[in-house]
Amino acid sequence: MPPDRLLATLLASSLLAGCAVGPDYVKPDAPLPGQYLGQAAIAERQAANSADIVNWWKGFGDPTLTRYVSLALEQNLDLAQATARVTQARAGLGAANAALLPSGNVSGQAARAYHSVETPLGQVLNSTPDFDRYGNAYDVNLGASWELDLFGGLRRAREAALAEYQASEAGVAATRLAVAAQTADIYITIRGLQTRLAVARRQVETQQDLLATVNHLYAKGLAAELQVRQAEGPLAQARAAVPVLEAGLVAAMNALDVMLGSPAGTHRAELAEARAIPIAPQITATGSPGDLLRRRPDLIVAERRLAASNARIGVAIAEYYPKLSLSGLIGSATSLSGGNLFTGDATQASGALGLRWRLFDFGRINAQIHQAKGQEAEMLAAYRLAVLRATEDVENAFSALVKRKEQADVLTQGVDSLGRARNASFAAYQKGVVSLVEVLQADENLLRATDGQAQAQTEAVRAVVATFRALGGGWQPQELELASNR
Repeated sequence: MPPDRLLATLLASSLLAGCAVGPDYVKPDAPLPGQYLGQAAIAERQAANSADIVNWWKGFGDPTLTRYVSLALEQNLDLAQATARVTQARAGLGAANAALLPSGNVSGQAARAYHSVETPLGQVLNSTPDFDRYGNAYDVNLGASWELDLFGGLRRAREAALAEYQASEAGVAATRLAVAAQTADIYITIRGLQTRLAVARRQVETQQDLLATVNHLYAKGLAAELQVRQAEGPLAQARAAVPVLEAGLVAAMNALDVMLGSPAGTHRAELAEARAIPIAPQITATGSPGDLLRRRPDLIVAERRLAASNARIGVAIAEYYPKLSLSGLIGSATSLSGGNLFTGDATQASGALGLRWRLFDFGRINAQIHQAKGQEAEMLAAYRLAVLRATEDVENAFSALVKRKEQADVLTQGVDSLGRARNASFAAYQKGVVSLVEVLQADENLLRATDGQAQAQTEAVRAVVATFRALGGGWQPQELELASNR
C-alpha cells in the first residue's frame, strides 16, 4: 500500500474508532432493602415545624443557627480545600482532553557566527574569494504532531480523568454536608451547655441555701453536725460541675469559630447570651435506601472513583498495542540574510509517521494491568462498604432520633412530677408541716432532673441533625450533573 494511502487509512481509523480496549464500565448493583427498618417510627414522629431536606437547617426556626450555617458554607476552610481539589481535577481533565488533539509549536532562531582564520577550516575558507568571516543563519518553523488513539488508551485516560473530576465535585458536596451538619451540631451543643450551666448555677444556689439553713439549725442545736457535712458534700459537687460545663462551653464556641473560618473567640461575645435549645423539626421525606445512591455525595465519590479505576485498566491494556503518531514541519531557513528568509528557495518541510511499540516489555505491562485490576477490585469493595455504612448511618440515626425523643419525653414528665412535688412541699412548709430542708431538697431533685432533661433535649435535637446528614440532605444531586457538563 502506498504511504499516502496508509496514512489516510490510519487517520480514518483513528477518527472513526468507537471502541477502546479494556472493560466498559457498568455501575455495580447495590442490593438494598425497599425501606428502612426505622422508617415507620420516623413517619409517626410529630413536630411543631418541618424541614425540607435540602435546606434542613432553616427548619429549626433559629435565625442565628441559619446565619452561622450560611457563613460556614461561605468561609469554611475544609470546604475551600475541597473546592481547590476540584480545580486540580478539572486541570487533569483538560490535560486528558488535550492529549486527544494534535499539538503544535512554533520555533525560530537567529544566529551570527565568527570564523577564525587561524583554524584549519578558517584557513581554507579564507583562501576562497569573497570570504566573509561573519556568518548569519535564520530559520522559522511550524511543527505539529498527533498521536493516533487507535486502541483507545487516551480515551480511557480521559474517562478516568472525567470520573475523578466528578468525584471531586461530589467531594465538595460531601464537605458542604459535613460542614453544615457540624456547624449546626456545635451550635446546638452550645445552647444545650448554656441551659445546663444555668441549671447548675441554680443548683449551687439551692445547695448554698440548704447549707445555710442547716448551719442555722445547727447553731441553735436543732441539727447535728452530720447534717451539716451531708449538706456540704452536694454543694461541693454542684460547684465542681460548673467549671466543667464552662470549659466545655468555651471549647464548643472555639470549635464553632473554626468552622466559620475565623480565629477562636471571634463570636464568643455574640454567643454569650444564653438562648433556648432549638426545636427539632419534622423530617418530611426520608426516601428509600436506594435514594441514598443518588443523594449521598460520599457514595457518589466512591462510585466515581470505581469508574476511574475501571478506565485505568483500559489505559494499561492499551500498552500492549503499538502507538502511532503523525508529525510534520513546515518552515523557512537561510544562512545569508533575513531578506530572503521567506522566499521559495528558503522553504523547508518534512513529515513523519512514528511508531512506538513495547514489544519486548509485556512482562511489565502485565504487572501494570494486574495492578490496575487490583485497584479496581479495591474500589469496588470500598464502594460496597460505603453503601452498607450509609444504610447503617441512617438506621442508627433513625433509632437515636426516636429513642432520644422518648428519653426527653420521659424526663419531661419526670420534671413535671418533681415540679409538682416541690410546689406541694413548699405549700406544706408554709403550713408548718415540713421543714425548709425538705423544700430545698425538693428543689435539688427538681434541678437534677432539669439538667437531665436539658441533656436529653440537646441529644434529641442533635439526633435530628445526624439524621439529615445520614440522609444526604443539604444539596441537590442535580448540582453534580450540571457541574459535570461544564
